[in-house]
Amino acid sequence: MGRRKPLRFQETFVSFFVSLAFIFHQGVISQESLDNPAANRLYNQFVFDKIANLTEVFEDDIKRELGFCITNVKEDYNEAFNFSSKPAFLNACGKTTKGDMMQRVCTAAEIRIYFNGLMGGAKRATNYLKPNRNCNLSSWMSGCEPGWACHTAKDVKVDLKDDKNVPERVQQCAPCCAGFFCPRGITCMIPCPLGAFCPEAKLNRTTGLCDPYHYTLPSGQPNHTCGGADIWADIGSSSEVFCSAGSFCPSTIDKLPCTKGHYCRTGSTAELNCFKLATCNPRSTNQNITAYGIMLFAGLGFLLIILYNCSDQVLATRERRQAKSREKAVQSVRDSQSREKWKSAKDIAKKHATDLQQSFSRTFSRRKSMKQPDLMRGLSQAKPGSDAALAPMADTKKGKKKEKNKLTEMLHDIEQNPEDTEGFNLEIGDKNIKKNAPKGKALHTQSQMFRYAYGQIEKEKAMQEQNKNLTFSGVISMANDIDVRKRPTIEVAFKDLSITLKGKNKHLLRCVTGKLSPGRVSAVMGPSGAGKTTFLTALTGKAPGCIMSGMILINGKVASIQSYKKIIGFVPQDDIVHGNLTVEENLWFSARCRLPADLPKPEKVLVVERVIESLGLQHVRDSLVGTVEKRGISGGQRKRVNVGLEMVMEPSLLILDEPTSGLDSSSSQLLLRALRREALEGVNICMVVHQPSYTLFRMFDDLILLAKGGLICYQGSVKKVEEYFSSLGIVVPERVNPPDYYIDILEGILKPSTSSGVTYKQLPVRWMLHNGYQVPMDMLKSIEGMASSASAENSAHGGSAHGSVVGDDGTSFAGEFWQDVKANVEIKKDNLQNNFSNSGDLSERDVPGVFQQFRYFLGRLGKQRLREARTLAVDYLILLLAGICLGTLAKVSDETFGAMGYTYTVIAVSLLCKITALRSFSLDKLHYWRESRAGMSSLAYFLAKDTVDHFNTIVKPLVYLSMFYFFNNPRSTVTDNYIVLICLVYCVTGIAYALAILFEPGPAQLWSVLLPVVLTLIATSTNDNKIVDSISKVCYTRWALEAFVVSNAQRYKGVWLITRCGSLMENGYNIKHFPRCLVFLTLTGILSRCAAFFCMVTFQKK
Repeated sequence: MGRRKPLRFQETFVSFFVSLAFIFHQGVISQESLDNPAANRLYNQFVFDKIANLTEVFEDDIKRELGFCITNVKEDYNEAFNFSSKPAFLNACGKTTKGDMMQRVCTAAEIRIYFNGLMGGAKRATNYLKPNRNCNLSSWMSGCEPGWACHTAKDVKVDLKDDKNVPERVQQCAPCCAGFFCPRGITCMIPCPLGAFCPEAKLNRTTGLCDPYHYTLPSGQPNHTCGGADIWADIGSSSEVFCSAGSFCPSTIDKLPCTKGHYCRTGSTAELNCFKLATCNPRSTNQNITAYGIMLFAGLGFLLIILYNCSDQVLATRERRQAKSREKAVQSVRDSQSREKWKSAKDIAKKHATDLQQSFSRTFSRRKSMKQPDLMRGLSQAKPGSDAALAPMADTKKGKKKEKNKLTEMLHDIEQNPEDTEGFNLEIGDKNIKKNAPKGKALHTQSQMFRYAYGQIEKEKAMQEQNKNLTFSGVISMANDIDVRKRPTIEVAFKDLSITLKGKNKHLLRCVTGKLSPGRVSAVMGPSGAGKTTFLTALTGKAPGCIMSGMILINGKVASIQSYKKIIGFVPQDDIVHGNLTVEENLWFSARCRLPADLPKPEKVLVVERVIESLGLQHVRDSLVGTVEKRGISGGQRKRVNVGLEMVMEPSLLILDEPTSGLDSSSSQLLLRALRREALEGVNICMVVHQPSYTLFRMFDDLILLAKGGLICYQGSVKKVEEYFSSLGIVVPERVNPPDYYIDILEGILKPSTSSGVTYKQLPVRWMLHNGYQVPMDMLKSIEGMASSASAENSAHGGSAHGSVVGDDGTSFAGEFWQDVKANVEIKKDNLQNNFSNSGDLSERDVPGVFQQFRYFLGRLGKQRLREARTLAVDYLILLLAGICLGTLAKVSDETFGAMGYTYTVIAVSLLCKITALRSFSLDKLHYWRESRAGMSSLAYFLAKDTVDHFNTIVKPLVYLSMFYFFNNPRSTVTDNYIVLICLVYCVTGIAYALAILFEPGPAQLWSVLLPVVLTLIATSTNDNKIVDSISKVCYTRWALEAFVVSNAQRYKGVWLITRCGSLMENGYNIKHFPRCLVFLTLTGILSRCAAFFCMVTFQKK
């Protein structure tokens, strides 16, 4: 709201007082009647009826012109001029004027003259009103002096509503009546409002002033005495008229001191009771409620100390309860499986009892000497379905235990000697396994051995659980295996896959052909700059800023791999794991959000338990992962947790970017063994590896070897790589690790023997010719020696660490700069397209919806906030100190209604709450990018963050007010201040979200500090600049400051009416805009959150 013109303000006040003058004019009675109590009562009733009637007449004008500072015309009018409780000053004035009081009351024209001079801004020393009919340069009588008034001739009829003509009022000049004020420059009286003290003045011989006012007697007039009050304006110009602090004025002519246990502010009409614990001595100007602030400070401090020290204990107790719940879930699964298998077993036994008797009888007589005893032999002598058939079960258990020990020893031998090809014989008496086993005496491939061995162990575990209670289900289940849930398989084939950087025309990957098969572990190796990570990025279907050519087939069909993202796991090179969660909490959250929604919770628990066991994380499952500031688990364990986040979602395709980097040999082998177990379940695993040990190298099934420039040198089985390179004359020396030797050759550190006739630049073309792939012409020229050495360097070796360059090397600096700009623009454009692209869903997996994931995110964030309780306690402590400092230093000023203290409050609360809110998103960007890429809901993530931060939105205003309000003690209520602060904190928190998402942590903090300071300066600017004024109207600081000031100004009434209207008019505030300011603050918070969410989804890096 802009600054208002004084003229309209003056005109409205004229209308406001015309109604009062009309009342007194209509209420003229004789002096003799004033001594009659009955006549006084009738007179007062008549006056009050006129007041009620005339407020309705002028209500529309007042609403239109003074609506910005008057909420309810009747209420404000009555609070200023309702003298029904103390009408004695009217009777006293009637007696003093001998019944002609109304001949001295100002008309509308005279009131206009007064307010025109009042709003003109003239100082008291030169406050001459505009010359008028009675007071001018040629005519200046005693009634024109301050505190004096005259009355009109008896035969002159005065129309008080006449606002144009000033009546001639020059007779019988006398001092102004008590309870009225007579301005200098006019010869009439105006009643003082309630809350004012307007007694007759007395001359102070020392100062020469008429106390309690500030005017002096005119010189040269020895008969002139001090009169009544001379002015009513704002408190800065007429503080002597206001009832002084420490006293209260029940009427405009009575002033009483405040008694003990009460306090009286300036302009009070009654003394107010102090709170029980407040200190209120006699003549107290305000109640001292610091004790309440200290109590609240102590209480909040105690709660913060408890929160600070007991948060870890709360989480530990919760973890114990969850552990019990986990055990119950596992037991529930076992019981459920037992019941299902028991029911199935009984049905089969009843249906095929006779056939089973004969079959098991023959088996017992023919295979009596087998290591594993026939579990059904007792049925030949017992009634089918009876308990007698269970007698030989003790031998079964014993044999089973021996068999398990043998399998475990066999598995250990395979893992320790993966290159051994001798295999092992099938000695387990399971017809189904023998039937499905490979032909021949032994299993000769490593994958077949692992698949068989691990399959047997899982089968034995299930059998042990079924047979541990010696029930009939343990016997029959051998003939009726329940179907096991299987994962869908993904086979990825790529042909002539090439990636070229836009703008710069550089090849990052070129003519790569191969296949990634389910159930196999593929390693991608090569020197630095060979495009290994680029290759993995291309497999995921994303190459921002690049042109991708070639073909990628998913299960033999052309489809986007993003359609299968719900069953694809990607392990980034960096360990992006929540450091303030335990190992189990990290894995459990990933499992709940990414496993099928219809999978029972006990089944999910078993999945997490299997991953924890396979990764060797049992002893650290309840340990915090840790951060840079707080030590947690070791680096190798953290790397395994990083891989486990993808394993718990049971992927069909698992892509890992350098999972063994930074790990020692034993940790790398432990990780790869866990991945091989996943491969046995049909998972397609592809990983980038840097210089693995020989033992680790032999544990891979396939190898993809890339040269610099993104050219492929080999793709196939690990067992055949040495055979292939030997055919090219490249033989690995003894006691040299093959992958190290090949990478050194591709790097150019080692040169092949001259007898081979092959250079490292020719290896990619040799591979393509070996497999019959189409070779580009420039690469053929390179191998045939038809191109120059520079051309060969650029085409075969890539020319740089990023790929081969097709173009002129003589590009100018400006041209190269322009290419860089275009490349960056293309990258950002592709990132935006990838973020909004929707390729459908072909994974056939229904993950939990937005609401369910919101619950999971909420639970995780709750744990994180509890573990950050100490940081939260420090934030609250800073707010408490800020409230104490600002509440003590920035006292509420009655002239500005506490605007200065509230200005500091807006700045302090905005700054402190923004800095805190930045942590919600600044520190978790990497985690969000990973989880969003994995298919988790961005909306659930954002809403959960915002919901958890609502705790601060509610508590922080209370923490600040507990100090500021009780040390500052404004007239507005605690509730009003609390509501404004809640809306302010909600608003600045949303703005902080947007800053945290758009900028890096450093710039975001700088913006958070600058914004509240700059916007507050704009909001409080007094310059008549249209641009600044337009900006201030949309500043959240202005809305907050206006809400604070208005809530305080509403408590200033009666004698404060002019002060309130003048202050609000000067600042451009509106007393009715309190709800609107709250709505604007809330809408700003909502819109800023929408903008933050849009930026989070749009500008994320995947």
